[in-house]
Amino acid sequence: MVQLEDLQKIAGAGAVRVQEPMSSHTTFRIGGPADFFIETGDAQVLAKLVKLCRNEDMPFFILGNGSNLLVSDEGYRGVMISLKGFDDIVFQEQKTEDGRTVMTAGSGALLSRIAGRVADEGLTGFEFASGIPGTLGGAVTMNAGAYGGEIKDVILSAEVMDMDGRIKKLTGDELDLSYRHSVIQEKNLIVLSASFAFEQGDVQQIKEKMRQLNAQRREKQPLEYGSAGSTFKRPEGYFAGKLIQDAGLKGYRCGDVMVSEKHSGFVVNVGNGTCRDAMRVIEYVQQKVYEQFGVELEPEVRLLGCM
Repeated sequence: MVQLEDLQKIAGAGAVRVQEPMSSHTTFRIGGPADFFIETGDAQVLAKLVKLCRNEDMPFFILGNGSNLLVSDEGYRGVMISLKGFDDIVFQEQKTEDGRTVMTAGSGALLSRIAGRVADEGLTGFEFASGIPGTLGGAVTMNAGAYGGEIKDVILSAEVMDMDGRIKKLTGDELDLSYRHSVIQEKNLIVLSASFAFEQGDVQQIKEKMRQLNAQRREKQPLEYGSAGSTFKRPEGYFAGKLIQDAGLKGYRCGDVMVSEKHSGFVVNVGNGTCRDAMRVIEYVQQKVYEQFGVELEPEVRLLGCM
């Protein structure tokens, strides 16, 4: 079993936190303590941590902003590895053959920060991501999208690490991006960075579009509460939020977790909600929607240790 000293030897004495509450590292604001919590921006350190955990059969989890994650109230028995240290954003001088500007960002960079930097450069194509609360790594892994745009539209390539610590570059086609899917999930890869290509635009128009999209998001989504965004994947031919609303479940509540009154597709933490509360709401919603419409809702939020 991995010991504190083993992790400190790799990551540094001050880099390892013990019994770190995951409620502080998820946008749901729910989750008990992780045995060990390490934040890194060093690929060599990451490779060594993964190798150690695998050799010792120690569970580990790769974390971004925790914006699509529900963690058990009992916490996580293993090593939580945060990639927020991989946060560089670089604009390349060399353009693509068709004249687009190339930007490379680390997997731990927040999408909102990247979108702001892209806009400041007068580049268009990433406005859709400005209000998504996750990091780039999770966005590439899930092919994040909103308001008619998605990662697939603008990505050129991604640098990834496999479970043996080998690093390679995958093209956009090789990433096999589709709705909430990528080869990253299939092959259990870790995104280190990704490169994108953007066309030149008007700075003021770009920023105005971002302002409008974010205002629309604030108006329609319950951003004032903790959540993991859209709780369920979109079933083919339906919208999850409408099914939930039509089933009369808007406002359904267990403890401090409820189906949002503003947007039925969101399950929100309105106070001191627990994973147990959230799972009771999620499972009840699934049951009632299936009973009334024969549609199985699949969680989009990742459930870690939740029963």
